[in-house]
Amino acid sequence: MILSRIGGGLSALLLFSAFSAATAGELVATTENGTEIARLPVPEGAGWCVLWNHSVQGFPVTDCYENRAGHMVLVRSRQPDFAAGLGHIPGRGRQVSDGEGGYWILDIDEPVPGDAYVLRPGAGPVDHRLQVGDTVVSLSAAAARQRVRIALTGE
Repeated sequence: MILSRIGGGLSALLLFSAFSAATAGELVATTENGTEIARLPVPEGAGWCVLWNHSVQGFPVTDCYENRAGHMVLVRSRQPDFAAGLGHIPGRGRQVSDGEGGYWILDIDEPVPGDAYVLRPGAGPVDHRLQVGDTVVSLSAAAARQRVRIALTGE
């Protein structure tokens, strides 16, 4: 009788721990030498965006991701123009108007291999930034032209 109660309590604790691990997540940006630029909470189902200004045209571009079961998934992108390096690839999401002369590419739903990627933030007006909710961190201010690893961790 006592053993079954202990076993039930242990099962509940293990189930809670597994649920917490699955829903926890942090977005971590580090330079090549390991310097941490940002560590932002991103629980399962939450999202974040990488924002920057196009290096030629200067307009804002946005790529948005979600934590899906502990994995980094690219879900949508906002692009005001079909400028150099931008555009919709047929079969990869669907393009819709943003109502301001540009467009969103929605439903991309593309997992990022290894739940991380390397970005070399642009300097000056390009200003690559991470945005999680109301928090914005400039990667360019911290590490312009350096290799920065952006990773979703299960911490």
